[in-house]
This record gives sequence, structure tokens and C-alpha cells, in this order.
Amino acid sequence: MKVRYQYRIYPTDQQCRDLAKVFGCCRVVWNDALALIQSLPKGEKWPSCAELQKRCITQAKKIEGRKWLAEVSNIPLQQSIRDLGTAFKNFFESRKGKRKGRRVGFPQFKKKANRQSARFCRGGFSIKSAKVYLAKIGNIKTKWSRLLPAEPSSATVIKDCAGRHFISFAVEIQPVSIEPKNQGVGVDFGLETLATLSTGEKVKAPDTSALYQCVGPQNP
Repeated sequence: MKVRYQYRIYPTDQQCRDLAKVFGCCRVVWNDALALIQSLPKGEKWPSCAELQKRCITQAKKIEGRKWLAEVSNIPLQQSIRDLGTAFKNFFESRKGKRKGRRVGFPQFKKKANRQSARFCRGGFSIKSAKVYLAKIGNIKTKWSRLLPAEPSSATVIKDCAGRHFISFAVEIQPVSIEPKNQGVGVDFGLETLATLSTGEKVKAPDTSALYQCVGPQNP
């Protein structure tokens, strides 16, 4: 089971500028990939995740208006395309009733005014000397409010609408099974056997023949 652990981080002024570049590049890559899919003629096969990464990242860096994509780590850019693929998967499964929970809508274009985020998978981040290292960003001061229970598989950097920065780690843990304190016992009543418990124990019915002979049948 995957859970998330979120912590406050305090990037320097330069790191804030570098993170702003990452947020912007991830947003542009997401929007470019989404626009490309929406522009496809009806019935045409959608490009794969690898093809979208090639066209919206690798080839885009050669275009004059997208050369600045090369200034940030490739890892969060590729993850942005994968996240878009997950968003489409959730949309289609939700529409078919295969996904539990609230209905998921069609992926939307990202705006600069909203909360900003960028996800780094393994190879793009590490924890060093109580700080979090992000590729092409450096070591960021982190306030550890609690310990991580295991090694995280990804780290999402978030900037909220108030301008605060956070980092959210995805961690795999084993679910805890809790036995109920008061366990009930099922009872099955019968004629020859008064009761059979769910534990297998049987309670014999009392012999009432002597009582019947003593009292005799009752007249209505």
C-alpha cells in the first residue's frame, strides 16, 4: 500500500527560481502533449507515452520556442508525460465504471496561477544529510516533522497558492491487520441438538419425556 508523507521545505532564492523553471517546463510539456492529442483526427491512434516524450521533450528542445526545456532535469519532464497518461487512464476507467470513488473528468490544461508541482522519480532525488537533493536544483533545507518508514519511490515538489514549498514522498508500506476485540459466536438451534456454535461445540437438548409423562397432555 502506497502512502504519502509531506514535509515543508525552504529553498534558497536561487533554488526558488530554479524550481519555478521546473514547474513551468512541466506545465508546458503537459499542455503540449494534451494539445497534440486533442488535435488528432477522430479515429486516429493516440501516440504512446514514449512517442509523446520524444515529440514534446526531445524534439521540442530543438525548436526555438522550447529550447529552454534543456535547462531543467529531464526526469520531471518525462514524469509529467507519464502523469498525463495516468490521468487519461483514470478518466476512461471512471467513465466505464471500472474506477471506484468520485467521477474523474477529462484532463485539463494546467495554468500558472494554480498550485504548481513537479515529480521526481528515482535517480532524480535523494536524501543527504537531512536535506533533499533534487537533480539540477541541489540540496534543499527540509523540516522533518516525522521519520520516513521506508525508502520513497518518488518525490513531488509542490508550491501552493501562498508561495510555500513542500515535498511529498510516496512510500510503500505493509497494511496493518487488526483483529476485532470482541468476536461474536454464531448459534444454530435444532431439535435433537439444542444449539451448535460456530466454534463447533454442540449443546444437547434436555430430555423432556419424563416431564411430559408427569404432566400429561393438556386439553385445549
